[in-house]
Amino acid sequence: MSSTSTAIPSTIAHVDIIDTILGAERAGVLADIRAARPDARRNAQRSFDALFSPVDDAEVSLSERLTIAAFAVGLHDEALLWPFYSGKLAEHPAPSTALAAELAEGAGHGPFGTYREAGLVAESTDGGRYRVTPENREVFGPRLVAALEHTHLLVFRPREASPAALDTLIDAGWSVTGIVTLSQLVAYLSFQLRVVHGLAELAADITSTDTDKDTDR
Repeated sequence: MSSTSTAIPSTIAHVDIIDTILGAERAGVLADIRAARPDARRNAQRSFDALFSPVDDAEVSLSERLTIAAFAVGLHDEALLWPFYSGKLAEHPAPSTALAAELAEGAGHGPFGTYREAGLVAESTDGGRYRVTPENREVFGPRLVAALEHTHLLVFRPREASPAALDTLIDAGWSVTGIVTLSQLVAYLSFQLRVVHGLAELAADITSTDTDKDTDR
């Protein structure tokens, strides 16, 4: 864990991350549409910058953030986000090979899980409870092991989030501030995934419509 108290040098901040992930062609098609909502665009970028270029990474290092991000994106099986986050993770000292193995182990479909509320118990569904494989627990260390398992919980069975799950993170060395950052990170990536997926579909529709118009001329 880093004790850095100044801004982290990073090439992934201060650019429009959604345009970067979409790629130049899609971003160009969507330029006018995105420009029409400057506040939404600005706020999405600010959230990304705050998470991946923090003023202080003492509680959650940039390498940890990228490992968690790549794992969360991989669990969502989102083809557009994966190259970006896995590529950035590869630029840092991180267990990328072990992460790929854990993604294969943790793959699944969700959400599922057990409701605690009496009125919702009948809607509970079951699925695999992910644990980092024994051979990779030492590779990641206790902090990342707990973080990856908690990330899987938030992605696939958020209805089972509980004080006990947070205690597991604390026991592994996570501070309250670090846990908040972890939760914000997973939530932001879920938001970013939906935005990127929706914009990519919209760009495809616009491109297809323009092609049809050109063909009819």
